[in-house]
Amino acid sequence: MPSATTELIGRLEKSVASALVGKPAVVRLAVVGLLARGHLLIEDVPGVGKTTLAAALARSIGAAFQRIQFTSDMLPSDILGVSIWDPEKHDFVFKPGPLFTNIVLADEINRTTPKTQSSLLEAMNETQVSLDHSTYPLPRPFMVLATQNPLEYEGTHPLPESQLDRFLLRIRIGYPGADDEKAILRSGMTMPSDGVAPVVSVEDVLHLQGLAERVRADESVLDYVMRLVAATRTSPMLTLGVSPRGSLALLRAARAHALADGRDFLVPDDVKRLAVPALAHRVLVRARGFGNDGAHRVGGAAGPDATDAEAVVAAIVQDIPVPR
Repeated sequence: MPSATTELIGRLEKSVASALVGKPAVVRLAVVGLLARGHLLIEDVPGVGKTTLAAALARSIGAAFQRIQFTSDMLPSDILGVSIWDPEKHDFVFKPGPLFTNIVLADEINRTTPKTQSSLLEAMNETQVSLDHSTYPLPRPFMVLATQNPLEYEGTHPLPESQLDRFLLRIRIGYPGADDEKAILRSGMTMPSDGVAPVVSVEDVLHLQGLAERVRADESVLDYVMRLVAATRTSPMLTLGVSPRGSLALLRAARAHALADGRDFLVPDDVKRLAVPALAHRVLVRARGFGNDGAHRVGGAAGPDATDAEAVVAAIVQDIPVPR
């Protein structure tokens, strides 16, 4: 892999890390998502840097950025845009919504209704929007970073499986360490991303995305991906396994990870490292346990939660032998 490619990705990661202090693994996953032409679901409590991550990523590549605050009364047209009558042209003219940008922060996506959530499906899958019998392409690169509050919070609507399946990776930021939080306090910056300047261009990102797609995958690595996915479909702990879209997502993410590591070929470790963030949100954990009243209980007040799914996928990864 040319050193120029590694230098570009390293520069991008360093720029984003300057705003999101003490979270190099999270920064790497965000960059992997960008290089793999994917979308990220960030599931975490408020105030840990979700907006900062999205804004820093956009600023680091000099891309257009929009933050959409999802609410219960939001309509699809508030996101996609609307056609309005133009008296001069004697026709309807399409006015694009905030989705027509490079990087979109869909903040608290699970606070809006399923109808509005579903308005993102075509955009995330095909990088286009269809309205009023017309199709409008979205700018490239295009990436959605959606944040989701834990489901025990009031006023939330769980994302359906079809929506979850559109996200390449699900990540958590978590609280900073003591030293990192002290550094944040010392800086006194409420929006650390404001000081981030472009370090790579949008054209560089498109070039890197093309390189990531061409990372070689040997048959043994493809077989490893298939064994991992097959295990989710037969696991007694799961009622829903990973779909073929999930298999492709894991492979895309692993290729981007290999590129970020300076390689033009996959190794099993790339797949192993990305398995949990790429697959855990695509499975459903089987309900377990019974209460004293005979009612079937599940893992927590809102059902089997994300940590259950991650634990099951992590156990599968440990059980499936790595090809040599």
